[in-house]
Amino acid sequence: MEIIKVIYNKKEYLNLLLLADEQEDMIDRYLEQGEMFVLMDNGVKAECVVTKEDDGLYELKNIAVLPDCQRKGYGKNLIEFVFNHYSDCSKMLVGTGDVPSALSFYTNCGFTESHREKNFFIDNYDHPMYENDIQLVDMVYLKKER
Repeated sequence: MEIIKVIYNKKEYLNLLLLADEQEDMIDRYLEQGEMFVLMDNGVKAECVVTKEDDGLYELKNIAVLPDCQRKGYGKNLIEFVFNHYSDCSKMLVGTGDVPSALSFYTNCGFTESHREKNFFIDNYDHPMYENDIQLVDMVYLKKER
């Protein structure tokens, strides 16, 4: 297993990012300003984009794992890598839908709930968003601190 930083041609990895954020213009808001990391294990298994929001504050904007590679530790390994990669990171945020499976994943990665942004998915996406048959309405932000 190897994790590499992608500097150029980030859009080549768009299809996997679309698994976690299904509207391309939303990805475009953070893709170029963010840093992209790809986890390789006999091919791409997972990827993420991280932005620096303030001194010591980073946000995991997107993390996606190939469907047949989920629940094998790739996502957790990628989160641990990026959290440790930024030595000045005192807090990392991640936003997700209010879905038990996503919240459980981030809790297992050491995140705790921070705050919510009401109606985020309704106000920012051009179509209703669903995950596990649950309509996404509020963005739940979680934090990991050191």
